Amino acid sequence: MRYWLFKSEPSDWSWDDQVAKGDAGEEWSGVRNYQARNIMRQMAVGDRGFFYHSQSDKACVGIVEVMAEAAPDSTDDSGKWECVTVKAVQPLPQPVTLAQVKNTPELADMALVKSMRLSVQPVSEDEWRIVCRMGGLGD
Repeated sequence: MRYWLFKSEPSDWSWDDQVAKGDAGEEWSGVRNYQARNIMRQMAVGDRGFFYHSQSDKACVGIVEVMAEAAPDSTDDSGKWECVTVKAVQPLPQPVTLAQVKNTPELADMALVKSMRLSVQPVSEDEWRIVCRMGGLGD
């Protein structure tokens, strides 16, 4: 299993919106960045990711699971964009803010710190465990 981070502006698509989709999940559509698209192409069914509220909250608020590998993005007419489908697994009992991540030396190399603009990012296994603990979950 590999780990990822999915960023969304809560005013466009929030954790509550994701949870409301239930087991049907939702396409992680609308990504128009080649690097982010290529990252999604690496994802496999069963991989886990942090659901990150960008803009106002700037915090990891939940965990999602990839339930369908990269396929054509239904919001794209050009045919060059792809996306995965994810479903909500569980909220983080305590949101983990960007400030907390930046203030944790073990997370200094995390993509969230180094490549803040990317809407889809890889997360190492060690980073995953640390953020989960910070959010009130065990390993």
